[in-house]
Amino acid sequence: MSEILVKVENVIKTFGGLVALDGCSLDIKDKSITGIIGPNGSGKTTLFNVITGNLKPDSGNIFYNGIEITNTESHELFHLGILRTFQIAHEFTNMTVIENLMVVPGNQRGEKLLYSLINSQKIKKEDKAIKEKAIDVLQFLKIEHLKNERAGNLSGGQKKLLELARTMMVDAKIVFLDEVGAGVNKTLLKDISESILKLNQDKGYTFCMIEHDFNFISELCDPVIVLAEGSVLFKGTAKEVKMNEEVIESYLGKGVKK
Repeated sequence: MSEILVKVENVIKTFGGLVALDGCSLDIKDKSITGIIGPNGSGKTTLFNVITGNLKPDSGNIFYNGIEITNTESHELFHLGILRTFQIAHEFTNMTVIENLMVVPGNQRGEKLLYSLINSQKIKKEDKAIKEKAIDVLQFLKIEHLKNERAGNLSGGQKKLLELARTMMVDAKIVFLDEVGAGVNKTLLKDISESILKLNQDKGYTFCMIEHDFNFISELCDPVIVLAEGSVLFKGTAKEVKMNEEVIESYLGKGVKK
């Protein structure tokens, strides 16, 4: 049985009079691909934002590898290998694909002016290593042919693959995917699905993903967690989720792609 990588305990998050998370508790197992589904307003994106440090919870606790990370800033979580993507991709539009990857690793020597003046050879060596890693990442995701393309020119699906590539530049331990399939055509969606599985199986990545396309979730995720009104309604396999009466009433019967 896999160990628990992320534990969320009784998290509450409100916005004025709106309760977005209401005593939300769940576990994400190491090396799993966990799906999060639920109707609009159920708290899915808020949950991601609280776990990844973009929002602070009103109360409750979050643990990573047994260490409490509640209220830890997102840039600190980034260095622990906790990353997230967004429903709308956040690429540097005027930079090439490979340049987008090369700026990801933190604490690069070339960022320090004095160091760059007196240690140019070391910086060149570091840049070469980062570029080689970027090429390896692009080859792994089968998008090396896009390396010199401006990121702003990519299709929606290609931008989602670029976001996955960026997580690989820092050897992410867990990646939170926010609607990675939204607005993506079927061919690229298959590429994204294969890339997620490959990262999970070959690299040991843990994924937690929000998605509205239940077929996409069903193919990738075990377990699937259903949120409703800011807390967990049900957790099980995709098949169990589809058969649960409460889930059908609150979510699956209201427009989800089955």
